[in-house]
Amino acid sequence: MIDSTSANPGLKLIIQIPCLNEADALPITLSSLPRQIPGIDKVEWLIINDGSTDKTVEVAKAHNVDHIISHPKNLGLARAFMAGIQACLESKADIIVNTDADNQYSAECIPDLIKPILEGKAELVIGARSVNEIESFSPIKKFFHKIGSWIVRIASSTDVPDAPSGFRAISKTAARNLNVFNNYTYTLETIIQAGQKNIPITWVPIRTNEDLRPSRLIKNMPVYILKSVITIIRIFVVYRPFRFFMVIGSILFSLGVIIGLRYIWYYFAGNAGGHIQSLILSSILIGIGFQTMLIAFVVDLQSVNRKLLEELLYNFRKDNVASKK
Repeated sequence: MIDSTSANPGLKLIIQIPCLNEADALPITLSSLPRQIPGIDKVEWLIINDGSTDKTVEVAKAHNVDHIISHPKNLGLARAFMAGIQACLESKADIIVNTDADNQYSAECIPDLIKPILEGKAELVIGARSVNEIESFSPIKKFFHKIGSWIVRIASSTDVPDAPSGFRAISKTAARNLNVFNNYTYTLETIIQAGQKNIPITWVPIRTNEDLRPSRLIKNMPVYILKSVITIIRIFVVYRPFRFFMVIGSILFSLGVIIGLRYIWYYFAGNAGGHIQSLILSSILIGIGFQTMLIAFVVDLQSVNRKLLEELLYNFRKDNVASKK
């Protein structure tokens, strides 16, 4: 869904690619990108050089990339993604397509990816891979992929089957609303934000290409699992804080009450002397549970402040782009 199209009938699409030492893979990726797409008047390319130490920038210039952003040092995929989003907005993009530099996603699917936005059916479109058919994905990676996507669907109230997919189309309205706090990756958080902010979101099936190199995010499986678990926990803490802390607090409080009732039973049965530990444990659990439930109300108020700040940031981005016209 694109705003202000009546005032500016010429639609611009910018394809952004975060890069870290992609001099070898980038020529293959760029050679497959389109310069013309039905329904789009102008297609531009943008490279986010996230502290590369090879010839990524030289390769990008040699392939006539329209925009290049360079970070003096590596800031991480999430920061690179958001830097690209901001640059695309400042370049007056109506639609932004994000893809990977390793040519994982088929560029031929870009017209299908942006179609829901052009038709006004969505503002964020995720390209969903058929993960079960990707041979390079190990069984444990497929398992955590499914678990992560399932949790994101719960947290965001969406039906996106491939939440970790970096192949996505974003309208400028949705782009102004995105704020990524996780330094590891942007994929899960942006989907949850879309669900939280009632941004129309959908997904389309896409094709993938053969791997040109190993994944940079998954250097080894234990680290990937640990970071995935931490990311999922942070998602619930940030976007479902009341439910997260209230559930934990309620469980602890309930356990304390149950253990306390057990002690009372023994007390009236005249056998409480050997169960004093239960009374201590019950008191501790009830106290911690009650405090955790109080924290749920505090963080819920903080989440309201965060939403207000995000609304201010959205208006700032909108006014900042408008002032540059």
